[in-house]
Amino acid sequence: MPNPVATFDTSMGKFEAEIYLDQMPVTASNFIALANEGYYNGMSFHRVIQDFMLQFGCPFSKDPKSSRAGTGGPDGGTTFSTPDGKTITRDRGGNIPDELVVKLSNEPGTLSMANTGQPNSGGSQFFVNTVHNSFLDWYDTSTPSQHPVFGKVVRGMDIVHKIEKTKCDRNDKPTTPVVMNSITIS
Repeated sequence: MPNPVATFDTSMGKFEAEIYLDQMPVTASNFIALANEGYYNGMSFHRVIQDFMLQFGCPFSKDPKSSRAGTGGPDGGTTFSTPDGKTITRDRGGNIPDELVVKLSNEPGTLSMANTGQPNSGGSQFFVNTVHNSFLDWYDTSTPSQHPVFGKVVRGMDIVHKIEKTKCDRNDKPTTPVVMNSITIS
């Protein structure tokens, strides 16, 4: 069975990404469950850095002027299921277990789990790499960063680069919000 594809419908256009459910079942299932719930609808990209990445997925970013954008995640104690039927419960902070199992590099177009730098601190936030950020690979021992890849853009990298070139303020927040209208999974 082929992996699912997520269609990201943004205020600047659409792009599609294959979600690596076959290789990253926990991280991918978390993302798919949130997308299917409409969790991401109406959020904005809260951190955009040219020649690096686009960060997204904080519920506080529904108010693009919120100073809390980049600090939130899903409700703690909520659950989702993996393809093998296992139920995963997000911890009290809304975080999921780190899935550091497959060596997928943070190449251009990959979707990677954002976290605080502490173990098991990823929840709903992720980023789209716009360049090869191998120093973010969980298996790269040159830095403490551990950001597992769980998908890759397969169509619409031109839209990703268009978002990447958005004018931002000194905190890397787009001055004109880039809003996620919806994410659909097929």
